[in-house]
Amino acid sequence: MKYIIYTDGACSGNPGPGGWAAIILDEEKNQINISGKEKSTTNNRMELMASIMALKKVKRSSEIVVYTDSTYLKNGITLWIKNWKKNGWKNANKKSVKNKDLWILLNKISEKHSINWKWVKAHAGNTYNDLADKLATEAIKN
Repeated sequence: MKYIIYTDGACSGNPGPGGWAAIILDEEKNQINISGKEKSTTNNRMELMASIMALKKVKRSSEIVVYTDSTYLKNGITLWIKNWKKNGWKNANKKSVKNKDLWILLNKISEKHSINWKWVKAHAGNTYNDLADKLATEAIKN
């Protein structure tokens, strides 16, 4: 099965109350919207949670394209993570990687899939990115 996933995270204050959301589209054009919230978090954690929760919904090994407006998420999972793992989850400054718990979880969940991570500009009229943003923001309030 092939999937397209749009993810977004939001935070009211940073740190503060946060929300995450994902739009999951399968090759038959079925759409599942998911979202959630945390009382005290950061925007980056919510960006990671959106992807983690979306990928958890895909039960079988699949081809997936994940769209995110977070360069932190895209660069982290496609570029930085290789060195983090090699260096014992330490960054270039020899300090523990921020959000290490979520990076480890995302890495583990990602391994069973073939994922193409793509960056999309936020608030630029992309229907699904805008919907993910709206759902993440609403999740904070609900």
